[in-house]
Amino acid sequence: MNTEYDFSTTVTRGAARPVKRKTRITIYLDDEVLEEFRSLSERCGTGYQTLINAALRTRLAPAGKGQPALAD
Repeated sequence: MNTEYDFSTTVTRGAARPVKRKTRITIYLDDEVLEEFRSLSERCGTGYQTLINAALRTRLAPAGKGQPALAD
């Protein structure tokens, strides 16, 4: 067995795994809400979970002077 190895010619690759940016959860949604997102998903060709995430991000986006858009 070779006790010395030459790694000078090996190709350097990026990180083995990308940084995790999402978390798997369980959430209960109204059937009507889920059906609307699934229908929209079929029309626009984007996954319904991606659309739900985008809608939540839009709702939480700062409104005006740094205040969350949570008040109705």
